[in-house]
Amino acid sequence: MNKLVRILKHRWLDLSDTVRAVPDDMAERLARRVAASEARHCGEVRLCVEASLPLSYLWRITPPTTLAAVVRERALAWFGRLRIWDTEHNNGVLIYLLLAEHAIEFVADRSLARVVPPAEWQAIADRLGEQLRQGHFEDGLTQALEEVSALLVAHFPASPGSVRANELADNVVRR
Repeated sequence: MNKLVRILKHRWLDLSDTVRAVPDDMAERLARRVAASEARHCGEVRLCVEASLPLSYLWRITPPTTLAAVVRERALAWFGRLRIWDTEHNNGVLIYLLLAEHAIEFVADRSLARVVPPAEWQAIADRLGEQLRQGHFEDGLTQALEEVSALLVAHFPASPGSVRANELADNVVRR
């Protein structure tokens, strides 16, 4: 894609597009699902839906740097900005969607990344992508959240009878 066309595409989309994709009522339901998920394991999950990349990221898409690398870099930036890396057990997960590029990234903190292979994250992303292409945002995000929760329960289950602090907000980040 021509750099100018890509920049125009990204400048065209804004927060209103994100809110159309994930309206307030859906965002609230997803936040409740995140909270319910976190009651079953000791990990933290965040959902971030972004309409477009900032111009500073778009300028970086020049060979040899690929769009995929820049999207991953942006997801990692959100991972840090949301302090997902700063959880007690280092087992947080970011589910990141970039609407302008129809891109999906999963970023798992180091404890979880050690036990879940990249191919498994890619398979979850592929299933989510298929749901999103069909226009099933809530179903796709719910399914992805359940799959991430199953991984966290398998590797980092909640201790029976324990009450743990919610380290990170459960709301969906929409930008």
